[in-house]
Amino acid sequence: MALVEFRQRSGYLFLAVTLGHLVLISTQVSTRTGVPVLERFAFGVVSEVQRVVSGVMLGTRRTWQGYVDLRRTSEENEQLKRRLAATEIQVQEQRALADRARGLTELLELKKQMTLTTTAAEIVGGTAVPGFRTITIDKGTRDGLRTDMAVVAPAGIVGRVVMPTARAAKVQLLIDRSAAAAALVERTRAQGVVVGDGEGRLLMEYVSEVADIVVGDMIVSAGIEGIYPKGFVIGRVDAVEKNGPAYRRITVRPAVDFSALEEVLVVLTPAPTREPAGSE
Repeated sequence: MALVEFRQRSGYLFLAVTLGHLVLISTQVSTRTGVPVLERFAFGVVSEVQRVVSGVMLGTRRTWQGYVDLRRTSEENEQLKRRLAATEIQVQEQRALADRARGLTELLELKKQMTLTTTAAEIVGGTAVPGFRTITIDKGTRDGLRTDMAVVAPAGIVGRVVMPTARAAKVQLLIDRSAAAAALVERTRAQGVVVGDGEGRLLMEYVSEVADIVVGDMIVSAGIEGIYPKGFVIGRVDAVEKNGPAYRRITVRPAVDFSALEEVLVVLTPAPTREPAGSE
């Protein structure tokens, strides 16, 4: 056992002496450029280590810079999105103001053209009950409103006041299934009664079978029921159905877009009523 250990130690010692001898020789042996072999070898090893370390550091730095740039780009995108959203909101606000101004301008023009006394009102609510079509306006008895006062818009007749309170009033729209208005055909002066169907359309009834009515005819108020002023637009004839010489069904498309109403005028001056025959 001792002999084996002695041999191993002797081998290690021989290897060490040999390596030392090679190192000494390397320090004395030079390359063609005059650089010792050992120095060249050491430089090669160190430079390779430096290259690897430098590559790792450069890759790490690029990765970190990319991450920082990505975060910065992400933040800039978020800022741009917020600015874009704010700009879109401003555009919508401006459009809404422009639409409201346009509606108020049309209402003012109508008010100027009318000889009747009116007051402007804003729509603040409406009913969702099928068949019954009403809206609520922000004017009431304190503003002079009374039951059965006509409500109009620049496009035509809207309806009538049916329930006024101190600060608000309910308005029955002309398309309500229980609403009605005396009407006549503007072209031929043929008379009838326009009633609502509760679904957004109007029907013209009680028309003489000899009356001349065609699709596209303008229907206006006759002004004989004491509610609506004469000559205000109601709508246009959309369809005419006849059964022999008699009219079976006359459908009228309302002039007013009731789904887009925002402001209206309430006619405070009572509409003129037809005097009884023979009166002076």
